[in-house]
Amino acid sequence: MVFGFLFKKKKQAEKDNSSLAKPTESKKNSQHWANRKGELGEYKITIQLDQFSKNYMHHSDLLIKNDKSSTGYSQIDHVIITPYGIFVIETKNYQGTIYGGKDRKTWLINGKFKMMSPLLQNYGHIQAIKNLIDINYHEYFISMVAFTKRCTFKIDEELRKINSNQLVVYDIELTEFINRKIAVLKLQYKEPFLSNQDINSIHDALSTANILDPSIRKQHVESIKNNNATKKDVHKCSICHKPVSDKVKTYCLSNKRFNGNVYCFEHQKNFDNK
Repeated sequence: MVFGFLFKKKKQAEKDNSSLAKPTESKKNSQHWANRKGELGEYKITIQLDQFSKNYMHHSDLLIKNDKSSTGYSQIDHVIITPYGIFVIETKNYQGTIYGGKDRKTWLINGKFKMMSPLLQNYGHIQAIKNLIDINYHEYFISMVAFTKRCTFKIDEELRKINSNQLVVYDIELTEFINRKIAVLKLQYKEPFLSNQDINSIHDALSTANILDPSIRKQHVESIKNNNATKKDVHKCSICHKPVSDKVKTYCLSNKRFNGNVYCFEHQKNFDNK
């Protein structure tokens, strides 16, 4: 009887430990697949860029200095240099409905989750590139943001029109939009903006500036993570400093008896007796 009891207890403990391990394993698997999807998305775009004309040149995963960035660097997904413009491409691996506009600093995913405007982000990348090349090339930039097809756009119509120099596209239509943009420019201008020599010069300047040191690249990524963690607005109880939800914070700030302070549910009870 005792042996049977101990055996059951051991089996229950193994079951409990197994159930405790699952969330961690699930989290790791989710992160792995998220990274994998991102890698596949970048690979898919790189393949598209490789299929362009030989006199087009491109870079992928550039890391260059940017004194105006919080990390001191700009990491740029893709740059393609063509006779009719310099396309700077920011890729996004999100799922859901994307709400945004040309002049909005903050965009939304599914109407709930905020992200920095990718156009504003890409503007910073373009400014960093301009610091590396001749001023005569500065007017030929086209900003593009490529989302996966797992997204649905609810954005300004202008950002989907080929005449715009700020374009938001799905990754699978990236080649199509670049070719259409160049075709329109060819109709408008008889001569290309950039010669083969210009294209090589810009490409070489970016190659020279590209930081390949893995330790610096790792530091850049860690700095972004730390900055994002700092930016998160964590609300805490004024007494026990326990984190509280946005709903609790809103309730406290709208309640005069709390005098502008935020309290967790337990410490709100202190005011019920007053």
